[in-house]
Amino acid sequence: MAASLLGNSALSFRRTEAIHSPLSSTRVSPSSASLPAKGLSLRFVTSQLAGLTISPDFGCSPLSKTRTTRLTVVQPLARRVCPFTGKKSNKANKVSHSNHKTKKLQFVNLQYKKIWWEAGNRYVKLRLSTKALKTIEKNGLDAVAKKAGIDLRKE
Repeated sequence: MAASLLGNSALSFRRTEAIHSPLSSTRVSPSSASLPAKGLSLRFVTSQLAGLTISPDFGCSPLSKTRTTRLTVVQPLARRVCPFTGKKSNKANKVSHSNHKTKKLQFVNLQYKKIWWEAGNRYVKLRLSTKALKTIEKNGLDAVAKKAGIDLRKE
């Protein structure tokens, strides 16, 4: 998120005015101001810039040296789509007695079914639509799986 706010540019802060030291009544130039040691740095913890580091040297510090978190996108495993026929949810209107229309989803009739696979000489547990089940009974499991591009040996 911080990289999107700042792009791929480096982060640098420079002071141009003189710094007033609280311990003395004299004004101090930025180069002689009391700064943390070179190894120490300031970090944002709870703001939108969490993960960025401000280094005490007035040069540029690249974002690659800062802590970054990566988000992994996880797709749901049990989607409401038939792998054999490609059937998925249909958007429809629910119509009341007063003809008031509201949106609704009509889901596919997916069933868990163990089907005998003759080529593999075993049962294969599949989640498929009832339309795909009728197609498998008519054409055979191997033909339907080959047409859909499904490898039954993995399951």
